[in-house]
Amino acid sequence: MCIYAFIRVTYTSAFFPAVSSHLFLGKKFLVTKTAHTLHANQYNSLSTTHAHKQMTSANQELPSSLETAVLAESVKMPDDAPFIRGYDFASTSSPSSAADGANKSGGGEGEGKGRICYETLLDSLLTTGFQATSLGMCIDEVNRMLRWRLSDEERTKEETSDDLLTDEERSQIRTKIFCGFTSNLTSSGVRETLCYLAKNKMIDVFCTTAGGIEEDFIKCLAKTYIGDFALKGADLRKKGLNRIGNLLVPNDNYCKFEDWLMPLLDVMLSEQKEKGTHWTPSSFIKRLGLEINDETSVFYWCAKNDIPVYCPALTDGSIGDMLYFHSFKNPGLIIDLVQDIKNCNDEAFLVKRPRKTGLIILGGGVAKHHMANANLMRNGADFAVYMSTATEHDGSDSGARPDEAVSWGKITLDAKPVKCYVDCTIGFPLLVSRTFAKPGGDWVPKC
Repeated sequence: MCIYAFIRVTYTSAFFPAVSSHLFLGKKFLVTKTAHTLHANQYNSLSTTHAHKQMTSANQELPSSLETAVLAESVKMPDDAPFIRGYDFASTSSPSSAADGANKSGGGEGEGKGRICYETLLDSLLTTGFQATSLGMCIDEVNRMLRWRLSDEERTKEETSDDLLTDEERSQIRTKIFCGFTSNLTSSGVRETLCYLAKNKMIDVFCTTAGGIEEDFIKCLAKTYIGDFALKGADLRKKGLNRIGNLLVPNDNYCKFEDWLMPLLDVMLSEQKEKGTHWTPSSFIKRLGLEINDETSVFYWCAKNDIPVYCPALTDGSIGDMLYFHSFKNPGLIIDLVQDIKNCNDEAFLVKRPRKTGLIILGGGVAKHHMANANLMRNGADFAVYMSTATEHDGSDSGARPDEAVSWGKITLDAKPVKCYVDCTIGFPLLVSRTFAKPGGDWVPKC
């Protein structure tokens, strides 16, 4: 038994010096085993040691099959291939690409710490990997939209109206940008980002759902509050609070909306009867935008800047409820959806090549498809950015990648569309900060 213990400890100490003394000195269970077990273990230990010595002494070469499988030779990467590198918070100086903005960017300072350059931080997303890289690619794609001018294209020999323009006139013609977004984004703080874009005429065509319209106007009348995803629906119902994710909208807000909207519906019906006004969802939204007369409203700025807003699902929300109630009190108001599908499709169809269109799609659903389908009328958009958390595995259009739209002719064959799987409340403000709102960037105000 002592001989076995010596052999056992000698063997283990050669390979596991940290634990062998513990097994031998602290846990003396080895010397209590039966003789049969000891003999078996002694044989196994000696056999293992002998086999190890044989392998060591043989000094065999690595089998070629292992070398081929594990150490397969790589192709040479191109010298200009992008490599993964994130933002270096330890850096005490900003990279030259940050230009002068690095010295002016905010951020705390301390011993051993450099000033944070948020511009460089956002630019580093492109080489960070995963969805950070996708977001960086979305930023690049939007900047491509903003940079393009008709003057970039060669003149044709057909002497079209575009060919007859001067070089200066051609340099003023830019990408026509279509933006579709879901209703929850105006419920959220992304409303302020959308308002910025509309105020500065950065988007040419908007499309959203009924909730996207009414939540913008409701916020002009009352506040939406921070809540929690885990709040109990039954408890909130008893308190007259409506939950949108982790947002709370008091039911009184919708009562205020009704008080504001109902008299306008009466006026619109009167104008329809007396003046022959032909209402469509887009003209209805424009009228509400003018009536709200509030500079915090997305659709106030759309109305003021003559940016069309399409909403094929206008009745799918509180506006629909109000239209339903109004049909009892003062029936007869007509809102022509068919005229608006012509108006919307013409927004894209009349953009003749070589002029270009671009898509910025936030979320999915009706707004996404309506903007993409309008571009089918011209055989596809030339630029496209999708931002959503939805995946394609259930076959829904909401989760579909841009390549599916290519198959339908909604995005051109030679486009370079990008999808980023990210919550738009995170991704979109960051994207806008490095595209439309970027100081000295590719966006220039329209003449």
